[in-house]
Amino acid sequence: MDDDLLGRIILRKLLGHRGDCDMAVNGREAVEAFHMAREENNPYDLICMDILMPEMDGVEALKAIREHEEKLGIFGEQRVKVIMITGKDDSKTILTSFREGCEGYVVKPVEKENLEKQIKELGLD
Repeated sequence: MDDDLLGRIILRKLLGHRGDCDMAVNGREAVEAFHMAREENNPYDLICMDILMPEMDGVEALKAIREHEEKLGIFGEQRVKVIMITGKDDSKTILTSFREGCEGYVVKPVEKENLEKQIKELGLD
């Protein structure tokens, strides 16, 4: 999920070989897509989420996703894996993202090798 069109295109190219990729332009849309996928019994395995997005930022969206999973009794390894993607390379942003429940963090510009490494470490390869 990325509010930048070029960012969405790059992520789709990097991830498209892994399966279907849904795109969202803001955090609120990302949360709605997450809910719809769960309701259709086709939950996401991975969400790549930009931190800086309009309407609802990535950290707020991640928090909403984790709260929803908790209400459904989904914990630990059963949760969707989330990699935060952002241009912000500062320790406060990184710590906040991990505190809210992300499993990985990639700094823009997204490099294929780095993203693939994160995915592999999450056991999604």
